[in-house]
Amino acid sequence: MSAAPSDQPVLLVNVDDGVAIVTLNRPEARNALNAELAAAFPTAVAECDAREDVVAIVLTGSDPAFCAGFDLRDVRGGEKTGENPHPGYWGALPPTTKPVIGAINGATATGGLEIAVACDFLVASDRARFADTHAKVGVLPGWGLTIALPQAIGMRRALQMSLSGDFIDAPTALAWGLVNEVVAHDDLLPHTIALARRIGANPSAREVRALYAEVAARGDSPETWEFENRRARDWMKHRFGTR
Repeated sequence: MSAAPSDQPVLLVNVDDGVAIVTLNRPEARNALNAELAAAFPTAVAECDAREDVVAIVLTGSDPAFCAGFDLRDVRGGEKTGENPHPGYWGALPPTTKPVIGAINGATATGGLEIAVACDFLVASDRARFADTHAKVGVLPGWGLTIALPQAIGMRRALQMSLSGDFIDAPTALAWGLVNEVVAHDDLLPHTIALARRIGANPSAREVRALYAEVAARGDSPETWEFENRRARDWMKHRFGTR
């Protein structure tokens, strides 16, 4: 996750023993999203998801930041506008069948926070910090932050983050439930990649992940409990030939 010269690709993709590592790579701009990077990272995630040799995806940034959000120089210059064609899905990341784990290596703000909360879950470096500065810069979230952030940390804490624009550190993010783990900075990628491999090795990990999404969309009701049970029985029949 070392810094790279500005003439380097804005996105790096490496597949290592089943795990795709997708790295936002504009370190000189704290990995802020210009038009090129904003188009490249969801395309790369979708392409990695389609690869047969990939079992999980790790999304991270080149040090010193994860992502500072959209590059306001591009927004003010007209490169990013409300007239952009809709990609066919809501949120910062395209739908995937394989888990996407955020390895949060540094400061994560605004659009960067929206990318982070779009991941299945997050592992943070002890250098990570998180903020929602939409209100500070005079724009509104459009990638589902007002849905996903309260789901992760509760409405009152989400409102505090979004209205104040204040950063929270990694221990606070862990205590609030925004991240699953905090590890030493130098251990972040090895730890997260090893976790991704363990997940990918489980024979029904993708089906369990899909079931979580299906159940969440249905809400807590007796019908949802019946749905989960039926899906489990269907899976057993498919996998083991049981009735």
